[in-house]
Amino acid sequence: MPRQPLDLAPFRGLRYVAPDVDRFIDGGFDIARLLAPPYDIPDAEEARKLQRSDPHNAARVTLPFELSRQATDNDDAVSRRYRSAADLLRSWITDGVLALDEEPALYVYEQATADGQVQRGLVGALGLPQEDAEPAVRPHEDVADPPVRDRFRLMEVARANLEPIFLVYRGAGGAASAATEATGTRQEPVVRARTRDGAEHRLWAITDPGRQREITTDLADRSALIADGHHRYAAYLRLRRQSTDPGWSHGLALLVDSDTHPPRLGAIHRVLPGLDTAEALAAARTVATVEPVPEADPAALAEMSAPALLLVSADGDAHLVSGFDEEVLRRAMPDHSPDWRHLATAALHEVLMPLWSYPEEKVRMVHDDPVEAVAAARDEKGTAALVPPLRVEQVYAVADRGELTPRKSTSFGPKPRTGLVMRVLD
Repeated sequence: MPRQPLDLAPFRGLRYVAPDVDRFIDGGFDIARLLAPPYDIPDAEEARKLQRSDPHNAARVTLPFELSRQATDNDDAVSRRYRSAADLLRSWITDGVLALDEEPALYVYEQATADGQVQRGLVGALGLPQEDAEPAVRPHEDVADPPVRDRFRLMEVARANLEPIFLVYRGAGGAASAATEATGTRQEPVVRARTRDGAEHRLWAITDPGRQREITTDLADRSALIADGHHRYAAYLRLRRQSTDPGWSHGLALLVDSDTHPPRLGAIHRVLPGLDTAEALAAARTVATVEPVPEADPAALAEMSAPALLLVSADGDAHLVSGFDEEVLRRAMPDHSPDWRHLATAALHEVLMPLWSYPEEKVRMVHDDPVEAVAAARDEKGTAALVPPLRVEQVYAVADRGELTPRKSTSFGPKPRTGLVMRVLD
């Protein structure tokens, strides 16, 4: 089977234009109040705040009216919400709030976080694989159908990619990475924005065809890993399969050289409402070593032999669960490699939760913040399961073998902000 090249093509970006913005910084206009996190980050309350913060905030089209992701395909009310979002996007274009750039470009996107991390990458139109080609883009995480269907329907009706997925690749500072790094010294950004979290976002446009060809040539023989956006990528593939429109042969993506800019990997902790911690610990002792620890500090997990996790009760008592019986792990996950079986999320979902007879659909995910997870367990009279973050090398190793980590095992960051640049088919 031939291998699909890693193709990141120039496109005419759809961007907010200066007349809509009343504040300028450092020679560029600041659109911070119009930007939003990726669609799956805000909860319902945060989504409402974003939508109320400005009549042109990007969340008004990416999260139309707190769209229910569990709705059925026959839900006429939800279909109207997708149409409403698409109509709103078109009205912003008609009214001059958004405009297409005059020339096709690859965009250099830089994020500088409040804690000092700097990440630069390329935003472009990602070529999607043919049916008879080996993909250049590999997932590392499984997906669920409702979010895929949600993003598929929104993009299909809007005829647009509203936010980029986040890809990483091992570029070793090659030509594409060098062009990304050099752009900031050669020209002024087309956009600057400082968001409320203290991060600064800058965007440059590479419009020179010669530089674009250098980047295309360097990327062609490489492969990329989906860091964030598995459900959107699956929706891209579904749009390509089900439509004859050539515009769906590409999707919007941010591509970052992880050798030059190693991403930050946070943990995604679990909250199990209503799970009695004492009973859970008693059951865990039949397959692993359980011992009390002074505090719920996930940093201690990094020093433990994997898999290891912390179970925290509603009262705040913390216990370390580690030293799993290897035969138990093998029987529970016979079709997976030892590295996969030693992921904390694998041990939790494939060994402990079946032992507790705890249903997957009741589990709540908390990104990065163990304090929030413990507080949620207290409020919901349940148990928090704190897990360690993976290393990027672990994720590459799993993906290289063709395996997928358990859902929500990684939280790559910093994630691209929505609204800096979009892609429309028309």
